[in-house]
Amino acid sequence: MVWLAVFLAVLGAFCLAIGAQRQGSAVKADTGGLALSSHGFLRLIRNPRWVFGLLLLCAGMAMNAVALVSAPLTVVQPIGAIALVITTVVNAKDQGLSINRATVVAISACVTGSAMFVLLAVNVTQENHHVSFDDELTIVLLLALAVGLFGTLALVFKHRMSAFIYILGAGVLFGFVAVLTRIIGKHLLDPNGLVLLNVQWYSVVAIAAAGGLGSWFVQSAYSGGPPDLVIAGLTVVDPIVGIAIGIAILGELRPDVHAVLAIAMGAAASLAIVGVIALSRHHPEVTKRKKDARKAAGRVS
Repeated sequence: MVWLAVFLAVLGAFCLAIGAQRQGSAVKADTGGLALSSHGFLRLIRNPRWVFGLLLLCAGMAMNAVALVSAPLTVVQPIGAIALVITTVVNAKDQGLSINRATVVAISACVTGSAMFVLLAVNVTQENHHVSFDDELTIVLLLALAVGLFGTLALVFKHRMSAFIYILGAGVLFGFVAVLTRIIGKHLLDPNGLVLLNVQWYSVVAIAAAGGLGSWFVQSAYSGGPPDLVIAGLTVVDPIVGIAIGIAILGELRPDVHAVLAIAMGAAASLAIVGVIALSRHHPEVTKRKKDARKAAGRVS
């Protein structure tokens, strides 16, 4: 089952990469780099390119959900980093951009940090086959705090939030969604035969709220940044949050873990996050937008 989960996660990463690029180009063409509005979102629903991207994203998420139920979280989650490389290449060709050295270094940091993090995590974690209702409720309450925090930021700083903040919020929210998806999947497959009766209503509500806000953040990030930056945020922040929850709350940390491994995991996670920050500042599409903005400001003045 683990190899099937890995195959589905890889295939899902391809779907997520192409879907993100399609949606990103559609949002960019519609908004012209401005903040996404509710009216703009309604227009996107009628855009064939955006809808095609949505179908690919849904297919990718469905494959990832099956993979999450079939294998440990620490194995499945970081595989999505493959999507970053695919999205970068596809988007560069689509936009006619050359990938600069800073972008290559940033992407390498993201992928290397994520890969190191998961390899270390596999050696220090163990699968928890039974999640208590108290642990599940704790995760839902923490998610409620995250939804409240990022939702407030979106309302207060709607026209001033950077693409990086949007993808950071989306990564955190979808990290929680991945954990709850796995928990609900385990409830449905519980041998007690109760199936849906095992699923807690507040977990379903939490997934819906986090998924909705996270999706809005992703679409808003597309309007202010390249799709590979969005994928970078999701494939780095999402698994780090998911694995952190697995270790801190679900008891997936092995009892014989050496302190050196814990420090190494922190260093790997830091490297991946630094890569995302560097990508948000030095990506050729981002630098091009900054130059165009300065030229426009110069003409106005």
